[in-house]
Amino acid sequence: MPEHQTPLIATIAAGLMLAFIFGLIAQRLRVQPLVGYLLAGVMVGPYTPGFTADPALAAELAEIGVILLMFGVGLHFSLKDLLSVARIAVPGAVGQIAVATLMGAGLSWALGWSLQAGFVFGLTLSVASTVVLIRALQDRHILDSTRGRIAVGWLVVEDLAMVLALVLLPAVAVVTAGEDVPATRIVFSLLITLAKVSIFVAVMLIVGRRVIPWLMHHTAHTGSRELFRLAVYAIALGVAYGAAKLFGVSFALGAFFAGMVLGESDLSQQAAEEAIPLRDAFAVLFFVSVGMLLNPAVFIEAPFAMLATVAIIIVGKSAAAYLIVRAFRYPRSTALTVSASLAQIGEFSFILIGLGIDLKMVPKEARDLVLAGAIISIMLNPLVFAVLEKWERDKKGAAGVAASPEPPTSTDEAEAEAENTPVMTSLTGHDVVIGYGRVGSLVGAGLVRDGAKVLVIEAGETASTKARNDGAEISRGNAADPAVLAAANLAGARRLYVTIPEPFEAGQVIQQARLANPTIDILARAHTDAAVEHLDKLGANLVVLGETEIAHRMLERPRGNPAETPPP
Repeated sequence: MPEHQTPLIATIAAGLMLAFIFGLIAQRLRVQPLVGYLLAGVMVGPYTPGFTADPALAAELAEIGVILLMFGVGLHFSLKDLLSVARIAVPGAVGQIAVATLMGAGLSWALGWSLQAGFVFGLTLSVASTVVLIRALQDRHILDSTRGRIAVGWLVVEDLAMVLALVLLPAVAVVTAGEDVPATRIVFSLLITLAKVSIFVAVMLIVGRRVIPWLMHHTAHTGSRELFRLAVYAIALGVAYGAAKLFGVSFALGAFFAGMVLGESDLSQQAAEEAIPLRDAFAVLFFVSVGMLLNPAVFIEAPFAMLATVAIIIVGKSAAAYLIVRAFRYPRSTALTVSASLAQIGEFSFILIGLGIDLKMVPKEARDLVLAGAIISIMLNPLVFAVLEKWERDKKGAAGVAASPEPPTSTDEAEAEAENTPVMTSLTGHDVVIGYGRVGSLVGAGLVRDGAKVLVIEAGETASTKARNDGAEISRGNAADPAVLAAANLAGARRLYVTIPEPFEAGQVIQQARLANPTIDILARAHTDAAVEHLDKLGANLVVLGETEIAHRMLERPRGNPAETPPP
């Protein structure tokens, strides 16, 4: 079949193959694989020779990745979490948007653009990429921490602000074009938008909280894993599309609320596991689609404007976020995490600048600056995290040599400090359980019944509460974090149960545990033979493969006439 008749297949195949090749090269060079994904996009873009993928199709495929990613975030982000960070997220996001917009307007004025062009250009530099922010927090195992919740809540507020901006820009374009539009029409448009968003949130919190969990439980009772997985994808994509079409909110925001509603169900962890494979594949296509939009000529034709754009994104936005968080008396570590998370731009920026060009509010060269700024900031975001984390460690080291730091001066800061600094357990001769999901909860509850002293390391609030109710001591955080694992006193522990399903994260825990206590008995779970071999090499004493144990248990039943075999 000719190539031009299969643009979707060609775009997916070329994007994933080149992303894999460049991702491997980036990993080999000790650079984040996403840098390779971006370069793969440049290679299949319209500005480089050779095969050219379909940019429109790539953008839609990338949107699916954003939907699935935000759905997964919502699964771990309850309404309680969202309200708990509203005090800092709402004024923080609004303040940072205002500062970034003013800086962008200043640069556009220096470039000789109009006032309206400066406003749109500055607005595009003010909002961070959902994909990059979540990926950065997940890589550092802080998505479920106070810092992570503040950053995600901040992003949700930014998304809401951008939804309003997308609705209001056409009206602003008409006014600035000199047409006689009454102010009441603009106000009415704003009120309609606010009403739509409010109705959507109300529908999700009142109706969705009952219908979505019920639907998932009904599907789970069918016993079909295929149908359950299909239900996860149908809810994520269906709610996101319905939210955009019926209420005018973004796909990302709709998917986030769908996940948040489902997150209140006890099936949320299973739903998150089912969404991972497709989510990761489409997240790769997101980065490829970003790379496709870049015209490399901008680096030669407007180098100073490009560097100024990057400086606003990385330095200006980060400084504004840092100062705002510190002004609310949160610790320095929280301020650094939030500022580093937001030091990039992404999907909403591309939508805004595209709309601005369609409305003839900004010159076309503005899009190249935004795209160049996005790609460079995304590539540099891991380095920003590394620099700020090193600065934080140096500051802590200096504080340790100098006088003791003053105690926290607010409840929020005290809670954040307590979370960021795991407290060493006083237990000895205890059992440590990593994760309190379907497997970990059975292990932990069984150990407590047998009279063992149990410490559970768990990041999720719901699972932590369950473990505490079962009688275990709780350590909140991700066990792959050396500080969290060190606080579990593995040197004095008897046994370690690694019940999390992800083999790479489990491997990190096992490797650190073996170094901390060469004689500790380590038991882990796995889903594949490769995972068993991987965890064995890293020091696990026993790795349980679920399918194998099920087969052994079935074969334990005596063979013979079933009628003559007594029940167990």
